[in-house]
Amino acid sequence: MADSVAVVILNFNGRDFLEKFLPNVIKNSSPHQVIVADNASTDDSVNYLKSHFPEIKLIEIPENLGYAGGYNFALDKVKTDFYVLLNSDVETTPNWIEPVIAVMKQNEKIVACQPKIKSYHNKELFEYAGAAGGFIDHLGYPFCRGRIFSHLEKDTGQYDNSIPVFWATGACLFVKSQAFHDLGGLDEKFFAHMEEIDFCWRAKNAGYQIHYCGDSTVFHVGGGTLTAESPFKTYLNFRNNWLLLYKNLSKAEFNSIKNRRKRLDILAAIQFIAKGKKANANAILKAHRDFKQMKSDYIQSSNSGLKHTEIFKKSIINQFFVKGKKTYSMLFWK
Repeated sequence: MADSVAVVILNFNGRDFLEKFLPNVIKNSSPHQVIVADNASTDDSVNYLKSHFPEIKLIEIPENLGYAGGYNFALDKVKTDFYVLLNSDVETTPNWIEPVIAVMKQNEKIVACQPKIKSYHNKELFEYAGAAGGFIDHLGYPFCRGRIFSHLEKDTGQYDNSIPVFWATGACLFVKSQAFHDLGGLDEKFFAHMEEIDFCWRAKNAGYQIHYCGDSTVFHVGGGTLTAESPFKTYLNFRNNWLLLYKNLSKAEFNSIKNRRKRLDILAAIQFIAKGKKANANAILKAHRDFKQMKSDYIQSSNSGLKHTEIFKKSIINQFFVKGKKTYSMLFWK
């Protein structure tokens, strides 16, 4: 019996994206099920779906639960072997599902995987959110093959190989359903941003593997819900990054890096002020305050969270800004 797959799109006020991309997803995902979970949109997304795509299963979420809570709510109602968590602003390609499922079936320890993520607006480039697989440095800064900070590489086939990675992007996240629920799903306190990194880190701490599949490609618009300049996005990224580190590192590991991270966050706030973005600087300060309140909700790991080979033991900030190493291939891991 073939494994069942459900492509689940979480939508919030994305009616335009649904009109533009949903027909493409349906066409390229056959014979697999396509589901839209609406996160209490205030536009006409629901009416549009009911009138134009009555064949699509629609899950209506009673309130906006964010990315994490929205998917937890929806996936509790989906009974398939594999979930594909797909952003509404993604253009798929023919045969985009099967290669990723094939990678995941190679090893029962592989519980999550992503395809190659390229830019919808410039299809020669990798896209910010995931590129060719995610990694993280020992201070908690995420980066990707194909994207370090805001520098995007041109895809010349250099990352066509399928490899283990540290995290797979939430823009197009393939995950085994049983493992998703066994690991407690996504952390709803994150609301949005970095919840997929937290999920992957928890999975790796539990002995599972995360992979990237270079034989499948999708194109991502990016920034569909929150723009890069949004103070709220800044707040979520900084707060959730602290939660990510606090949850998944041992107490000793966390204490060894927290002061350095604080200094780097202060520098980031100063840079925002210098650019005239005081609201973003204030968002960093608020992120720190709220993290201090929220951390009591968690029990720190008793095991090393830095044991994984996909964690870069050097500073990606130093490599990128000081040493000028702008691409993944320029990094020396040993």
